[in-house]
Amino acid sequence: MEFQRTFSGAPWESKLGYCRGVRAGNMIFITGTAPVADDGSTFAPGDAYAQTKRCFSIIEKALKDLGAGLPDVVRTRMFITDFDCFDQIAKAHSELFSEQPPCATMVEVAALVHSDMLIEIEVEAVC
Repeated sequence: MEFQRTFSGAPWESKLGYCRGVRAGNMIFITGTAPVADDGSTFAPGDAYAQTKRCFSIIEKALKDLGAGLPDVVRTRMFITDFDCFDQIAKAHSELFSEQPPCATMVEVAALVHSDMLIEIEVEAVC
């Protein structure tokens, strides 16, 4: 089976030894994606809606690099630091997937890589 990989350039990729996404046949796996701004800082600290949209913007680019798009997503996993942000995160997720909803999991975690990050998302797609 042929594997195709895409990288986002995040500093953690080379430090930890991973890539943003892998395509294996018709399956695509996008790793945990945090709301990182172009300069490496946290995108929109304190704004769960904006951070969720930012995560999906990064994910969408990785999917495109691998020959897919958001309509191909079959599963999302959202790791959040505060369930009080549920409504903001749900709004952003449903705006992107209301037409073709994937399976979705949301889990509250103690912390993410930076204390001002409220969400990290991973996805799986089939195309």
